[in-house]
Amino acid sequence: MRKDVRILLVGEPKVGKTSLIMSLVSEEFPDEVPLRAEEITIPADVTPERVPTHIVDYSEAEQSDEQLYQEISKANVICIVYSVNNKTSIEKVTSHWIPLINDRTDKDSRVPLILVGNKSDLVEHSSMETILPIMNQYQDIETCVECSAKNLKNISELFYYAQKAVLHPTGPLYCPEEKELKPSCIKALTRIFKVSDLDNDGVLNDNELNFFQRTCFNTPLAPQALEDVKNVVRRNMTDGVKANGLTLKGFLFLHTLFIQRGRHETTWTVLRRFGYDDDLELTQEYLFPIVKIPADCTTELNHNAYLFLQSVFDKHDKDRDCALSPEEVKDLFKVFPYMPWGPDVNNTVCTNDQGWITYQGYLSQWTLTTYLDVQRSLEYLGYLGYSIIYEQESQAAAITVTRNKRIDLQKKQTQRSVFRCNVLGARGSGKSGFLQAFLGRNLQYQRRIREDHKSLFAISTTYVYGQEKYLLLHEVMPDFDFLSEADLACDVVCLVYDINSPRSFEYCAKVYKQYFIDSKTPCVVIATKSDLHEVRQHYSLSPHEFCRKHKLHPPQPFTCNSTDAPNKDIYTRLTTMAMYPHMAQADLKNSTFWLRASVGATVFAVLGFAMYRVLLKQR
Repeated sequence: MRKDVRILLVGEPKVGKTSLIMSLVSEEFPDEVPLRAEEITIPADVTPERVPTHIVDYSEAEQSDEQLYQEISKANVICIVYSVNNKTSIEKVTSHWIPLINDRTDKDSRVPLILVGNKSDLVEHSSMETILPIMNQYQDIETCVECSAKNLKNISELFYYAQKAVLHPTGPLYCPEEKELKPSCIKALTRIFKVSDLDNDGVLNDNELNFFQRTCFNTPLAPQALEDVKNVVRRNMTDGVKANGLTLKGFLFLHTLFIQRGRHETTWTVLRRFGYDDDLELTQEYLFPIVKIPADCTTELNHNAYLFLQSVFDKHDKDRDCALSPEEVKDLFKVFPYMPWGPDVNNTVCTNDQGWITYQGYLSQWTLTTYLDVQRSLEYLGYLGYSIIYEQESQAAAITVTRNKRIDLQKKQTQRSVFRCNVLGARGSGKSGFLQAFLGRNLQYQRRIREDHKSLFAISTTYVYGQEKYLLLHEVMPDFDFLSEADLACDVVCLVYDINSPRSFEYCAKVYKQYFIDSKTPCVVIATKSDLHEVRQHYSLSPHEFCRKHKLHPPQPFTCNSTDAPNKDIYTRLTTMAMYPHMAQADLKNSTFWLRASVGATVFAVLGFAMYRVLLKQR
């Protein structure tokens, strides 16, 4: 909502503009009226809407046309004052004032107009019969008020309506000619309905209506009041109430009714609570709350965020198969202005046999987005209504900013849950295969993936000493001459070479020597395609000799050319090294490091699967 309101009064000389302002301020009709009143400011605490209001007078005798144009451009609402006993002043409303104002304002952001019929104490008849056709002709006119500065009739109401026209305008919400809500308003209210429909059954039950009422107006509805609301809808439409709950049609009807009865503020209160601005767009402040991320820190979702995302998944997993079909994904993202997930997501996270994103894959994708682009994650949570459903100040409450990585290294422990592994290697060395194998996909499956659906990322969970962690693999494109900071910033590095290609290892050796030889980031050499014949590498040292010389673990054999899902031990080892880089270095001479990691992974993978099955039954 606006932080203040600027009201400008214009009109022909002697219609009583200045008298209206002075009567409002002094609460009595002035004996002497100056040519023009000074600008006055009404403090927020004495206005109905609690917003400071500036009232500006115009005098043709004292001000130039240029000054008038400047005031028109600054005004939030303009009151065109006419005298009810002066036909010329009424005619000037359409022949002079409205055209002048329209010429001086942008077509797409016209200021609301209020027609003010002053001096009603001098006549016995109303001017409304003359004014109504004008109101019907010009959409910018919000309302018309007849008043008397002398009798103080409707003075407060006039300025209240002016303030209301700015803070709760009709224009963006409702089309008076069609007597229906505008498409942009329907779109916003539909999103609000879907966010508030916590069980996604297409109706707002009593609990959901009460939560909605409390969220928007800080007070629940009494049972009888709830029933009265539904009865109003029942009397006016057949499909507004279903299973004793309010349908979307009924919800939209209620807001149409509020607006038709002049209660625009009710609809605006709802819209603003759900993040909308005066143009019915979600505000930048709502979508992108400030999250400060110091250097060497990462961003993760916290426990409440995962609980919320789980509830969103449950809400849309209609068939309870713990995976989202394409239709269910589409339904989930109906509250977004665009589809945020492309086909590459299905090759970034775990899917079921039908290629649908599983519950684990769904949470993994959210984890990935939060780690790589926290602003995007905040935006997505905003569309889903996280801060509203969880009654938080903003989506920023869903984010944990981890402590500086250097402190983790000093203390030799970490509270982080997400670890990044950059995968480097020459073209054709098997990087993509290594990423896809992490998602349980063998070579046969990988060959079916379309080129334009491939992803440079893969993320899933691993277990390290009983703790569930996320490992994020990033395939770095092989450009030896330029590796950016993002290519180098990670928790563990995989240097991948093809044992069947004689020039494959050379790239790994050069990258290591140029970028990682003095780094504290653990490095692992992966010997891919280990099911094929190993050829001699065209490099001065063999891979084993190179690793021995630079105190690296021996090359780890790997293949995804198997009938079953590829072995995942290597990924647990990588996560372990990322979590405990000091141990990875210290245990170089001790082969039990790999053994402990492998045994731990096997035990907790079995336990994790068993617990997952229990969760599925509960869900």
